[in-house]
Amino acid sequence: MSLFPAFAEESAKVEVSSKELDWLRNTSFQSGDALSIHNQYLERTSEKESRELGSGGKEKDDEEPSKKKKKKSVKKRKKKKKHKKTSGRYSDSSGSDSETIYPSDLKKEEANRPQAAPLSSKFSWLDDVQSPTEQLFCVDQKADAANWTYKTLYRGDVARYKRKGSSSLGLDPRNQGISWEDSKTNKKHKGGDKKKTEDRYFSTVSRQLLRSNPPIPTLATLPESSSANGPTAFLPLEGEEENKRGEEGERALTSSVNPLRVYDSSTALWLQGKGPQELMEREKQDVQTGHGVLLLSGKTEEFNKQLRERPDDTQLWINFIRYQDELSATVFGGEEEQQSGVSSERRKSSHRAVLEKKLSIADRAVATNPTCIALQLERLRIYQELWEPSVLSKEWKKLVFLHPNSAPLWREYLLFTQSYFSSFTVSKVNAAYGKCLSTLSAVRDGSMVSHPALPGTEEDMLDIFTQQCHFLRQSGHSEKAVSLFQAMIDFTFFKPDSVREMSTKQQVEFFEPFWDSGEARIGELGARGWKAWMLQQERGGWLQPPAEEEEEEEEDEEEVKDRSKSRQTIWVEVESSREAAHWLPWRPDKTKGQSEEDCEDPDRQVLFDDIGPSLIRLSSPELRLSLLLHFLSFLGLPVDPVLSAAPRQPGLLLESLSLLTQGNDLQHPLTSQDLPDLGVHPVGHTTPLQGKRKWAGLGKQGETFVTNLFRMVQPELPAHHRAVLALSWMQYEKLKVLRCLRSGNKKRLRSQGKSSKRVSKQLLKEPDNRSSLVLWREYAHLEWMLGNHEEARKVFSTATAIGGTKGLRSPTLCEVCLLWAQLEAEGGEVRDVTASPAVCVLTRLAEGASSSSQPLAPVSILKARRSYEQALAAGLEALDQHGPHPQAKGGGQEELLGEKLRLRGLAGCYALFQYLTTGIQAAHAVYMQARERMEDLHRALKPDARPSSDGEADNSLADLNSGYAKRLAFECEALAVQHAALLRYHSSIGVFPLATLRQTLTSALSSWPNSAPLWSVYVQMENRYHTAGRARRFFQSVTRDNGGVVPHLFAIFAEQQRKQLVDAALRSCSPDAALPILPENGLSHRICGLFESTIATQMGSHCPLPWRMYIHFLVSDGRVDQAMRIFYRALQNIPWDKGLYLDGVQLFPDHLQEFVDVMTEKELRLRLPLEELDILLED
Repeated sequence: MSLFPAFAEESAKVEVSSKELDWLRNTSFQSGDALSIHNQYLERTSEKESRELGSGGKEKDDEEPSKKKKKKSVKKRKKKKKHKKTSGRYSDSSGSDSETIYPSDLKKEEANRPQAAPLSSKFSWLDDVQSPTEQLFCVDQKADAANWTYKTLYRGDVARYKRKGSSSLGLDPRNQGISWEDSKTNKKHKGGDKKKTEDRYFSTVSRQLLRSNPPIPTLATLPESSSANGPTAFLPLEGEEENKRGEEGERALTSSVNPLRVYDSSTALWLQGKGPQELMEREKQDVQTGHGVLLLSGKTEEFNKQLRERPDDTQLWINFIRYQDELSATVFGGEEEQQSGVSSERRKSSHRAVLEKKLSIADRAVATNPTCIALQLERLRIYQELWEPSVLSKEWKKLVFLHPNSAPLWREYLLFTQSYFSSFTVSKVNAAYGKCLSTLSAVRDGSMVSHPALPGTEEDMLDIFTQQCHFLRQSGHSEKAVSLFQAMIDFTFFKPDSVREMSTKQQVEFFEPFWDSGEARIGELGARGWKAWMLQQERGGWLQPPAEEEEEEEEDEEEVKDRSKSRQTIWVEVESSREAAHWLPWRPDKTKGQSEEDCEDPDRQVLFDDIGPSLIRLSSPELRLSLLLHFLSFLGLPVDPVLSAAPRQPGLLLESLSLLTQGNDLQHPLTSQDLPDLGVHPVGHTTPLQGKRKWAGLGKQGETFVTNLFRMVQPELPAHHRAVLALSWMQYEKLKVLRCLRSGNKKRLRSQGKSSKRVSKQLLKEPDNRSSLVLWREYAHLEWMLGNHEEARKVFSTATAIGGTKGLRSPTLCEVCLLWAQLEAEGGEVRDVTASPAVCVLTRLAEGASSSSQPLAPVSILKARRSYEQALAAGLEALDQHGPHPQAKGGGQEELLGEKLRLRGLAGCYALFQYLTTGIQAAHAVYMQARERMEDLHRALKPDARPSSDGEADNSLADLNSGYAKRLAFECEALAVQHAALLRYHSSIGVFPLATLRQTLTSALSSWPNSAPLWSVYVQMENRYHTAGRARRFFQSVTRDNGGVVPHLFAIFAEQQRKQLVDAALRSCSPDAALPILPENGLSHRICGLFESTIATQMGSHCPLPWRMYIHFLVSDGRVDQAMRIFYRALQNIPWDKGLYLDGVQLFPDHLQEFVDVMTEKELRLRLPLEELDILLED
């Protein structure tokens, strides 16, 4: 007897071959009883249907109002929906869903059902139809507007069902099956259950899996049964392994411990004493991936172990604190989560958790090392993201109060005060600089007994003083910056003997009466200095002689030249022109009866309270010379980069695009790097980013100021320092001529050339300068630049005659002849080597004879090559011998720096001689030989820059900052620039493998990553290729290991040039023509990413140049709203830079009033108020 009586007839026909299914038969159940019960059920259901059909006909005959029918139909529609939910697809209209419907009944209904009637065109409900067998379906010709609105059917009209069972036809039920997942209702999905959805490869979970799990092996592993030496016929794939597992599971089901197959595979394996296959494989995988897990937790354990063993290792503590960022990037996704769909609350919570963890480590580190400044600075950087500005400022002041003798701590505190927008004002920052310098002066004098002076305090004080002057210049207060330098030079070089033994504070008190007396100061006409004024005051003072009235031609030029321009453009132009004209402080002219009340702009007057606290005392002559060179560089004059110490925070001063565009002079490829640009604007040149310079120099008043400064200071210096100032002055004249050449203004070039030649000749006529080969070299180059080649050759000949017969033993004479030969080589290629002017100059130098116009003999060229080889070998050998003793004092040190280290002239002459006579490979070998020896010596001298336990990192850099190490570094970099320039010149005129040039540049830039001339040559070379992958990888490697801003800026500049090239190609081609260069997608996004990575660094966030370049790029790309957001971010980091506000007015003209209000609130120098602008426009 079958267990299911409804299918008794059919099941009787099926012959069950297996006796294993006998237990499914119910012998006590009779099929006849089941059939009788089923017939009774059918009779009852037919009677109910006939009764309901009769009542429905009566209701249809009675004509009721249409409204009642509508209500009734709506009620029945709701009732029908309930039936659909309860009884499913086959529920009838009676609503009785208590009885069960069997498939046999449905078969009988299908057999008795008549043919379907033709479809009706009128819609009606099933309950309203008289006969259920007629017109069950109809064509609904009335459009449903909801389908047009929602683009889909109403969810309640879609039939739903639940599957019973998981079997399917055609599958083996023993080892095959289908998993039917129950679909969830829309109500469950309405809440946004996103966890149930599968994660894509770019989701947060997937990225975390990629970071945490070990990498998937890419090579197939051999099966365990196969031998290692035997050949394999196939590669085992995952499908094969799964089949094996299935076979093993099937064997487990039919094993001796499971004869009835009532146990599953895992239970059968357990009865056999075996573990599940998956568990065994998981255990093997855990053993293999143990090393991958240790990469995260093991490194933290290693840090903790090392810190327990070495708790006073401050650098280890700092590395452990910074490692938390790397760990958080692995766990939380780092910055990638910010670009994905992760909620901001989760990002903030994870970032907050990392900060709390770093803070706990920093607190423990400071408790272990309470005197370490570096750890306390690291803790304050963490607090900067957690505390309020007022609390943070108090903590900074407390830390500075506890360590007043630490110059690095003061430098960080000043940077915080200068860059914190909420509490920033110019007066507050200026007062903080004065407090810093006066405190360090007290420490240096010994008046602060509690804290001793640390080594290098004077150098740090001078660096902070220079940084203060540049801060005032960048904020628009040029008058205060110039007055600071004037007072400092008077305070240093013209100090009376009676006050020299006093403390700095007492000397400043004596200096105040001189400053307020109205006497002429440094750079002004009639200036005599503080010392002379004190002597005359002791004698009763002097009468003011009537000054010769110099009728100055007051140029009453109209400030608004073109009134058709917009109001914002006029404001920017007038503001920049006034900045260029009025950077000198205003002084009343007593000969004209002027007083302080006659000044139209009170901000042009400088009070002693603004500069008095910043005056410091410098004892060594080298620091005094460095102060002078800093002032000259502030005025825009080229200076010796070795004698003038580079600023400790150079990124704060970078603001000029000329840093990136230097070295692009194709007419002079060998000498274009003679005067490198530092990227710092001189005083009076505060303009928008792409603004033009008003004058080639400093204007008429500025040139007079510089001349008076030189005339007054030179008598107070020793002879070798006067030579340095004279060289700077002549290079400044040459620089002005070079700017006129680049501008293309022939009239200005002619007048500037006459003026520069007159100043140069006056300098050469002085007794100390008549035998100076360096000055003769600069004057000859000036004549060559003006086009007077024959005159320049005469000057060069005179210089070589002055050098005498020293020949290759004189580094200065080698540099003179190298410049002469380079200028001759740039003029054109000469096929006959013996007739080449450059070869003639270099050969005469090797012979030790003066130049002549006689042709060379081939033998003399061979002799010259031998002389060069011996001289270079001797120079490098002497360099190695003196390398271990760089700290020699007195004249020995000067001789060492002057004679032994200056090998770039000798190596350059030898390399150029080999290039002109033999070829480029010989010249390349000479440069490589010299560079390798010099760079090896520099690396040997470079100490391990690890901060000490007391936090004073400058102590470890004392040897590196010595004159020997700095001069050696400068010579190595200059030699690398010469090498790269020669290779680039040869590749431009001949066939040469660029791989050699690339390898030379990459090796040089790895050693000198902050060299702008080298980066300029590298960018020019890489832009010749259509693929940028190699250059991008190199930029990434350098910027990752270097904290400077220069490599980041050149990486951005290279991508911008590539984008300009692609845009130009797209614009130049017609739609039908093929592009000469394949356009690259994503260049804009790549450039934005480089900008973001630059301003994310500690120094890049406070550097004005990348912020201003970023804003200009976004505006040029059409993303004005995003540029506006970047502008406000820049204000939070560099609020002192006036050039940023000028860029904002130029790029966002509608916000002029807003920007001017911010400048006024933050006390930046505003030379043209908007009310005055309106008056000018009305006139």
